[in-house]
Amino acid sequence: MSVPIEDYALIGDCETAALVSKNGSIDWLCFPRFDSPACFAALLGAEDNGFWSLSPSGENVRVTRRYRNDTLILETEFQTETGTAVLIDFMPLRDGTSDLMRIVEGRSGTVAFDMELNLRFDYGRTVPWVTHGEDGGITAIAGPDRLTLNCAVPLEGRGLSTVGSFQVAAGESQIFILTWSPSHMPQPAQRQVEYALPDTEEFWQSFAATCPKVGRWTEQVKRSLITLKALTYMPTGGIVAAATTSLPEKIGGPRNWDYRYCWLRDATLTLLALMKLGYYEEASAWRRWLLRAVAGAPAQMQIMYGVAGERNLLEWQVPWLSGYEGSTPVRIGNAAAEQVQLDVYGEVADAMLQARKGGLPPHHRERELAAAILPFLEKIWVEPDEGIWEVRGQRQHFTYSKVMAWVAFDRAVQIAEADGEPEAAARWRTLADHIHAEVCEKAFDPELGCFVQAYGSKALDASLLHLGMVGFIPPDDPRYVATVEAIERKLLRDGLLLRYETQEVDDGLPSGEGAFLACSFWLVDALGMIGRRDDALRLFERLLSICNDVGLLAEEYDPAARRMLGNFPQAFSHIGLINSALNLARLEGPADQRSA
Repeated sequence: MSVPIEDYALIGDCETAALVSKNGSIDWLCFPRFDSPACFAALLGAEDNGFWSLSPSGENVRVTRRYRNDTLILETEFQTETGTAVLIDFMPLRDGTSDLMRIVEGRSGTVAFDMELNLRFDYGRTVPWVTHGEDGGITAIAGPDRLTLNCAVPLEGRGLSTVGSFQVAAGESQIFILTWSPSHMPQPAQRQVEYALPDTEEFWQSFAATCPKVGRWTEQVKRSLITLKALTYMPTGGIVAAATTSLPEKIGGPRNWDYRYCWLRDATLTLLALMKLGYYEEASAWRRWLLRAVAGAPAQMQIMYGVAGERNLLEWQVPWLSGYEGSTPVRIGNAAAEQVQLDVYGEVADAMLQARKGGLPPHHRERELAAAILPFLEKIWVEPDEGIWEVRGQRQHFTYSKVMAWVAFDRAVQIAEADGEPEAAARWRTLADHIHAEVCEKAFDPELGCFVQAYGSKALDASLLHLGMVGFIPPDDPRYVATVEAIERKLLRDGLLLRYETQEVDDGLPSGEGAFLACSFWLVDALGMIGRRDDALRLFERLLSICNDVGLLAEEYDPAARRMLGNFPQAFSHIGLINSALNLARLEGPADQRSA
């Protein structure tokens, strides 16, 4: 299909999401959940793998688009030689049905449109059995899935697709409603657009209305907040890392991962972003998801879970999909869920402390969790792990992993002191001090004058920016300042930051990827903390300029090709945008609170 990643926009109903291209084609949609098999998968293959296009028939079409004010309702305007029309795409929150609604409205003159619907269940593989209804529309069934398209436009089969043509003049409209339902259940009642559209608009505008002012970046923060809400699985409160799988970190390369799951390491930064903006209901739902997901034996705690807390995220490859611009393999599931990553224990502990600081009421499971996890971490923190970047090479003693183990015990000290448990506080403080001393001895390279990625390594790593932000060392400590400056010298590319230099580190994969946008936002925060506010502001504005025309960010960016890379839209990137804006706009931002 070869549509640039940045040419897509997101619509969703807080249970799943679809990507809509500038030309009016929906090329990715999973029903009924974010992590369900896709029924439109052309994004990762070809047209035969499923898409739904609504676009003007002629050539010389000028396209502009926007989200309706403070909503996730997408409006794409097509200006043709004969007139102007607008395509309105949205997914109403569920009320017994799972719907995707599309409205074509004529604004001036007359515009001819073509519609093509190519349904393929099971990630673009399974051709459904299609029947035409007596009142128009079609029903497509394959195994457990049923999709019903209701519309007034006459439809016909062409090959294995359903097509139709129509015109809209000024003041006229055509409505298309695609509804998913289990094939063994009765056909659900059709929802009415005249009610669903204003209800959807009211939901998003009410959500966005409580967002406070964040300096001159209020609108960008609000759009990122709406995006985070859209990536939230409302029934459980889990927030997926992205709406997609296998969008490549390098075009044509194998760094293609399934991000439709919930990562623990996003916990603290997500909580801080939500609480600092006053969204305590969402923050509380995220914390409840976290505490449910990690319940169980500490040795079995994973770094990520499904949207309802599922643990089995078995990774497999899809041979019938050719990959985005030939980037294979296409992966479903994520084997990183089986890795050992010590930093997640620190993330969970820090999230619990920050929730308290932010004003969330204590949760009864916090004590039980601490009592189980801390003694386990006491035994394993000395072991090597796969680290924050989920390397598929050898385990190492990663600096960030050890620092986050320190964070776990440091936060346990603060919680124990607040709860009047001096013996527990003393025990965890002794261990935290021991870890601190080891990291300062083994992870600081005197020759380079800075901290390094792993014990005995000479490589730099963007995760080291967190040393000052989590309070491991003060931001004005010369070792931290030197580390920030070394990361700038080594990892900046056209003003944006790499995670690390893949050609110098054996991570089990071929080298090469884009600049990691979340890391670039971390650099904004680090520069602000070491007193370089003007540099922080310049970098932040550079990052804002990368957002696409509707304010969305992917995981990575290729500074040379000037295009987005990686899964889209990426929650971690938008969390970074929110937190950096808060750090720059307020006297005490998330970084200040976390490092205190």
